[in-house]
Amino acid sequence: MASVAKQTYAQRAAKHPNPAAKALLETIERKRTNLSVSVDVTKREDFFRIVDTVGPYVCLVKTHVDIIEDFEPSVIERLKALSEKHDFLIFEDRKFADIGSTVALQYSAGVHKIASWSHITNAHPVPGPSIISGLKSVGLPLGRGLLLLAEMSTKGSLATGLYTEEAVRMARANRDFVIGFIAQQRMDSVGLRKGESSPDEDFLILTPGVGMDTKGDSMGQQYRTPREVVTESGCDVIIVGRGVYGKDNGSNAEAVRAQAERYRAEGWKAYQERVGIHD
Repeated sequence: MASVAKQTYAQRAAKHPNPAAKALLETIERKRTNLSVSVDVTKREDFFRIVDTVGPYVCLVKTHVDIIEDFEPSVIERLKALSEKHDFLIFEDRKFADIGSTVALQYSAGVHKIASWSHITNAHPVPGPSIISGLKSVGLPLGRGLLLLAEMSTKGSLATGLYTEEAVRMARANRDFVIGFIAQQRMDSVGLRKGESSPDEDFLILTPGVGMDTKGDSMGQQYRTPREVVTESGCDVIIVGRGVYGKDNGSNAEAVRAQAERYRAEGWKAYQERVGIHD
């Protein structure tokens, strides 16, 4: 059997056990896009303008709803409506990092009630396996999926080496709920002993720090091209933020559409090269 990186999204969707991962892979294949746009703005109307503009070009919208200054419950209903209108999934980039009982409440309750609307969320593995247990108790019955932060794209990140290996081991012990990683490369061989073959598993790799016009920013972010991320490193979804909607919070809709299509096309071309598909 071909390695996961050489299989098509459709082939992987057909056999993935997690509903959220299956839905994401099917959406990627159906829309011919492996682009996720990270909508990191603080005003409600800016948020919805960007989401509505990029919606046709993405498989996934990544949110940070806790930074929306004028948040109200109707935000979630509008976001869900746009998800259905444009056929994309929602990824709340919450980065949980606490004990199991606390994250279960953070995930299910409070103002945002994340588990009720976000198909996918993520967590730092720092607290150990209990963080997965807590989130799973809420998300698994709802068909949600969890990503672990195995690597980050910022300069000087501590998520390397043994830390990354432990994240992968935790994921392998919870394959019904952990669907993949935020990482810079495939994790298939991480943590394996010398001579040990990769297990039959399909973890999705979602990768931030993707850009075609700059190599970094003043906050330590480092950027790689879609081809470097998808073709060379075998990652599955490219995450782009300001590279799509710019510094003016997406006020120029035509420019945003052009950039979203540019990244969509480059990401898809890189995937086709990886799996050997030619249009």
